[in-house]
Amino acid sequence: MTFKQLEALYWIARLGGFAQAANQLHTSQSAISKRVHELEQLFDTELFDRSQRTARLTEKGEEMFVLARKLLEQRDAAIEQFGKPGVVERRIRLGVTELTAMTWLPRLVGLIRQHYPKVILEPDVDDSLQLRDKLLADELDLVIVPDTFADSRMPHKVIGQVRSAWMCKPGVVPSPSNGAAMRLHELARHRMLVQGNNSGTGRAYDAWMKEQGVQPADVIVVSNLVALTGLTVSGLGVSYLPRECLQPLVAAGMLAVIDVTPALPVVRYPAMQKGEHRSALTSSIVMLAQECCDFTRMFQAQGEEEKKEYGRPAPA
Repeated sequence: MTFKQLEALYWIARLGGFAQAANQLHTSQSAISKRVHELEQLFDTELFDRSQRTARLTEKGEEMFVLARKLLEQRDAAIEQFGKPGVVERRIRLGVTELTAMTWLPRLVGLIRQHYPKVILEPDVDDSLQLRDKLLADELDLVIVPDTFADSRMPHKVIGQVRSAWMCKPGVVPSPSNGAAMRLHELARHRMLVQGNNSGTGRAYDAWMKEQGVQPADVIVVSNLVALTGLTVSGLGVSYLPRECLQPLVAAGMLAVIDVTPALPVVRYPAMQKGEHRSALTSSIVMLAQECCDFTRMFQAQGEEEKKEYGRPAPA
């Protein structure tokens, strides 16, 4: 019995077909079929019910699947514990939100390639809700999302935080004549561009405004951060946007920061993984993410070493 045979059975059962398992393992469908056939010959028992159109395990196949999962997990743990980082070979599916992808993700990719050159990293950029659901469905190994989606089934560690501010096109919201900060309920009279409940930030700020007793009358939901920024720059309304990384647009006169009281709360970003799939490798990647997490500047290059205060992890 070989690990390749066990991997074939495991991924067929997990993904629902021989073709999907072949794609996962970067091999041919005929190779996957051969491995399963060898396993069935070894134990002289059918592991898949071939009377069904889908790849469904037999009762003995279910037992073998449980055994395969345990043995593969033990193999991965042994490799990570005793192998040198440079020889660890694994695919890591990392889910991040748009803001991470637009700021410090390239630095994280660079650090992972530096420490684990044989690890294949597969970033997935999506909204927070979709990333959370993909993690629970075992479609991702690790996600970095706002802590609005923290879940007891997914151990998490805060690696950074984002400070946002209300912004608009200059002139869309006149400054109070007395120079005082604008009250939140006054700002809510203007059209608001918000991110909606699929976004961790959108969900956090929607709940926060309800706590303040504020219900905007005119709202446009824009889930995409680039589109949200563009619509705000165009003068369509006011929106909450990450303050530090959009400072160049403020300096260029394309956006204006609105002084509003009470101020928007900070949104913390934890790295989350499923409890039963925690490993030394994913824990190391969380530490690398904590090291380079910096939401204050857009499009950071690989190899950057400098760090600003707001990019440092918040106290747990």
